[in-house]
Amino acid sequence: MPLIIDGYNLLHVTGITGRHGDLHGSREALLRFLAARLDEKQRPLTTIVFDAAEAPPGLPRTISFEGMTVHFASNYEDADEQIEELIATSNVPRSLLVVSSDHRIQRAARRRRAQFVDSDVWFAELERRTNRASRANAAQSPGGASDDEVNYWIAEFEKLTGTTTEPTSESHASNDGRAETDLRNPFPPGYGEDLLED
Repeated sequence: MPLIIDGYNLLHVTGITGRHGDLHGSREALLRFLAARLDEKQRPLTTIVFDAAEAPPGLPRTISFEGMTVHFASNYEDADEQIEELIATSNVPRSLLVVSSDHRIQRAARRRRAQFVDSDVWFAELERRTNRASRANAAQSPGGASDDEVNYWIAEFEKLTGTTTEPTSESHASNDGRAETDLRNPFPPGYGEDLLED
């Protein structure tokens, strides 16, 4: 779905700031945020429009950032005017999603029967989707060893060392209270005692 984003409108609701807290850094941080959150198929369909008043000097008025198109509305009164033109000239307005809380832009989208959403609502949904995907990936990715895997490796260790351990406990006391085996200690009992005999 083609996506048009009112850049500063979205930046305002996200609270994203750059390293130095200036507008240029915040704008770049927003673009990096979007590039990280939008998938590879969506980025080429995404256009972000910023007012040109504080655009970086010497930068072209249209750039590509991680596959997304970024406009600085230098030949327009403001970003709203350029976004209105992008909506008006879209070949597929009904499949277009416009992200802006600005009522003027929303009216322009409604005239072309494009979909629109407030920036804060879209941002919150983007974060929810990202969090859901992260949780799903974490659930699918291998974590710690299962009980069966732990028991298998303990049995293998026992074969190599000739000792017997209980797989569910880290150390076990014998009848006289001494620890028989401590899996956290890689050295067998008595290891290095000959060094202390001098």
